Amino acid sequence: MATGETGFEDVSFDLISVQYHSLKAGHDYGQYVRDAENAGLDDIAAFFREVMEQDSARAARCHEFLRRLSGTEQGGPAMG
Repeated sequence: MATGETGFEDVSFDLISVQYHSLKAGHDYGQYVRDAENAGLDDIAAFFREVMEQDSARAARCHEFLRRLSGTEQGGPAMG
């Protein structure tokens, strides 16, 4: 995110935000899967599972980036 949009430039924060939203969405999608299954819409339930897996992979990728950035100054807040 550009500093002008949030007033805060921090790559780690950005990654944490994407990770949080991916995990939150994945939790919500579980309900969507159940709703589709209860409606007998297995193809739509499969679609929601696919989306949930994509978000899970996205969150895991953020975790790896965060691990790489930990202990470095590269991902920290903008100074100045």
